[in-house]
Amino acid sequence: MDTLAAGEHRGLKAGKLVVLSKNFPESDRDVQCRFMDAMSLVAKYGKPDYFLTMTCNPYWPEITELLLPGQTPQDRPDIVARVYHAKLIDFHDFVIKKGFFGKVAAWAHVTEFQKRGLPHEHFLLIMDSSSKLSGPDDFDKYILVELPDEKKYPLLHELVCKHIMHGPCGVLNRNCGCMQDGACRFRYPKQFSETTEQGKDAYPIYRRRNDGHKVFVRKKWLDNRWVVPYNPTLLMRYNCHINVEVSSSIKGCKYLYKYVYKGTDCASFAIANQDQNGEIEINEIKQYRKARCITSIEAVYRLYRFPIFSMYPHVLQMQIHLPGMHMVPFNDDDNLEDVLERAWNQRSMLTEFFRMNSEDPNARRYLYREFPEHYTWNKDKKIWSTRKRSYQIGRLVYAYPSEGERFYLRVLLNHVRGPTSFIAIRTVRGVVSPTFRECCEKLGLVETDRSLDNALSEAVAF
Repeated sequence: MDTLAAGEHRGLKAGKLVVLSKNFPESDRDVQCRFMDAMSLVAKYGKPDYFLTMTCNPYWPEITELLLPGQTPQDRPDIVARVYHAKLIDFHDFVIKKGFFGKVAAWAHVTEFQKRGLPHEHFLLIMDSSSKLSGPDDFDKYILVELPDEKKYPLLHELVCKHIMHGPCGVLNRNCGCMQDGACRFRYPKQFSETTEQGKDAYPIYRRRNDGHKVFVRKKWLDNRWVVPYNPTLLMRYNCHINVEVSSSIKGCKYLYKYVYKGTDCASFAIANQDQNGEIEINEIKQYRKARCITSIEAVYRLYRFPIFSMYPHVLQMQIHLPGMHMVPFNDDDNLEDVLERAWNQRSMLTEFFRMNSEDPNARRYLYREFPEHYTWNKDKKIWSTRKRSYQIGRLVYAYPSEGERFYLRVLLNHVRGPTSFIAIRTVRGVVSPTFRECCEKLGLVETDRSLDNALSEAVAF
């Protein structure tokens, strides 16, 4: 297990495995970093256009054919995990590489595991400008929310009834898992609509005509109001639940990424003994336990080192530190004086950025966060070199305003092009500012406290 924990996690790219990040384990900090990386894609390419969810079908023929007599898919999580991963690679190639929806400019993918064990996938696609959906009329080309004609499309009708129908919930079934405070948290059943319209929230209002078609699903008669948005081609190709949504508003962008990167399921539990009177002593500190809910399929999935998340283009986290306050690696038995004297440890991503600006006039055209798009960072040699292939975008690590000078240095790095040193970046019109904050105030990048002081002085005088 220790070997696997130290192993590397591989992501999807054109049907091959590409090293992205560690596989075991994932902390809240890792999830937050991935969320911030995903939001960097939004800053670069805009809001996501498609939100796809694919759930494993444990009764795929590829799974049932390999089961021994008397076995169920739950008995063979290894088969379920391997077949699902193969389907996922094909799904990735079909949607992204082959461009089923069009040319994809950027995407993010995360694998989650339901509490009952089945894996399901979330894909967020940001389309190229040539493949953007122009309006509600284009939504109907890729997404349907109506029951297909049973006589004309018998197989599609069967798959919709099997995988796509929601519930029933609400007044038809108060005990459905989606019920929360007496109502469906997914807002089913939906309202009928003759045309597709732009919604007020993250999703549009799809066309759901009241055509009288009904199907008998899970002992209830359901109509178009219970159909989950789907794509006929994907449903026929993969024979599983595939929810396809259009992200029609920038308001839902943060919600979508936070939903995808919400992290692992946790549960709080407590073990207590009753005294002679049958009472239990409540100790809130001892009661709190944080535990991950890991099913057998998830365990097998991770043991096989299958991808849990991936992203394109890759996001490089850019270091920010004050002069002489960068991270310095060393061994326990190293002499600290030798560590400080090593020229190797004086290099950092930021200081080498300054050095490249002083040596390469072409580098001075770019901001710090734009540097990875044109130069590659060699982590071992700690040098920047001209980018010759692939693509990458940069993200400046976050700095809180309470951190003082480091926060204002981050502000300057987001606006000043081609600085050659810490002194050069706080030089304004030939005058060196004593602090990064004062430099930001001179450039008008942050507000000063002078307006507050003037307001208080005026109030006192008045």
